[in-house]
Amino acid sequence: MARRYQIAFAASFIGTTLLLVVLTQFVKAKLHAAGYYVSDLILIGLDKKTRDHIDPATGEMADFTSGPYAQLIAVALAVVTSAWLYVKFGRGKRKPVLDPQVWKEFPLKEKIVVSPNTAIYRFALPHPDDVLGLPIGQHVSVSAEINGKDITRSYTPTSSDDDLGHFDLLVKAYEKGNISRYISLLKIGDKVRIKGPKGQFRYSPTLAREIGMIAGGTGITPMLQIIRAALKNPLDRTKLSLIYANVNPEDILLKKELDELASKHSHRFRVYYVLNNPPPNWDGGVGFVSKEHIEQHLPPTDKDIKILMCGPPPMITAMKKHLAELNYPAPRTISKLEDQVFCF
Repeated sequence: MARRYQIAFAASFIGTTLLLVVLTQFVKAKLHAAGYYVSDLILIGLDKKTRDHIDPATGEMADFTSGPYAQLIAVALAVVTSAWLYVKFGRGKRKPVLDPQVWKEFPLKEKIVVSPNTAIYRFALPHPDDVLGLPIGQHVSVSAEINGKDITRSYTPTSSDDDLGHFDLLVKAYEKGNISRYISLLKIGDKVRIKGPKGQFRYSPTLAREIGMIAGGTGITPMLQIIRAALKNPLDRTKLSLIYANVNPEDILLKKELDELASKHSHRFRVYYVLNNPPPNWDGGVGFVSKEHIEQHLPPTDKDIKILMCGPPPMITAMKKHLAELNYPAPRTISKLEDQVFCF
């Protein structure tokens, strides 16, 4: 599809250039017939001596705007301009790497430690200008053979297709976790198997007037993906509110980035933290996310708002109860994009 657009772009540019050359020659011929010369028109106002170039063969002023040389120069300029425009605007991104039907392997190229048990794992794509091809709000499956069994888990990359040549997974390693522990033990160059995209959710700027989010632990990843996409788009006017729950202060993942986004986009994005074990002088929520927290920090139920949730199953069960008490519609067992309350 991208190659078709590139060919159409080149053909239209060359066609336009040829049309301009023909029209130029036609206009020049008409002007010459009327006794006017383009060089005289361009240099009008200058002393004639300063603009006369005598052709030694004929003794007449040379008109460099006509003849084969002028046409050759015009064609050369057209080719150079066309090549520059093609390089600048005509080349599309490479075909997305992901295939929902095929498992593909990607090597680990970098590990960025976020907390003692959490890191961003950056995996390389085959080419530096490749894109993963993941719609905002969707996820991938990660598979590995562990103790002779194929184990699969779902993860939402925190990167987007604006990040060429790689994708990032934010993973918290658990001692008894299967895939999370497997990923945490990877060395640079080791590969993981990925398949996707998957999921019922796909974000767009016109999806809702306002989106409320409830996340727990690594459930922040789909929320962060959506928040980044929405806030970097100058045409997106969606308002975002996030309640982010954790046990201890050090468990709050990517807090610095979230705070910076909230400060930079204060008219569109707010974040409220809830901790089970808060430090002294904590100004966020304490304990578990409550009905009052939701009522105070998320948009009230309405046809043009959405509530997104991602976190441990016990937390999601409790949130469904709070939302029902606040008259939000009950989410389906498997959420759909059109649902007002969506569970990842």
